[in-house]
Amino acid sequence: MRLKIEYDKCKSCGLCVEICPKKILYINRSRINKKGYNPVEVKDQNSCIGCGSCYKICPDIVFEVGE
Repeated sequence: MRLKIEYDKCKSCGLCVEICPKKILYINRSRINKKGYNPVEVKDQNSCIGCGSCYKICPDIVFEVGE
């Protein structure tokens, strides 16, 4: 699976980090997006199972789950 993130839409709420069953998402404290937030990033793309939990819980629709 491939997880795409629109970093500049992310507001660092952390909901996706908490809900991810594989625990592959994290808030990157060393990166700042155009809105001034630290965006979420993926630790390991290969571990993504494509469950869509991040996509479903994200209030800002920053995720796209694909192959």
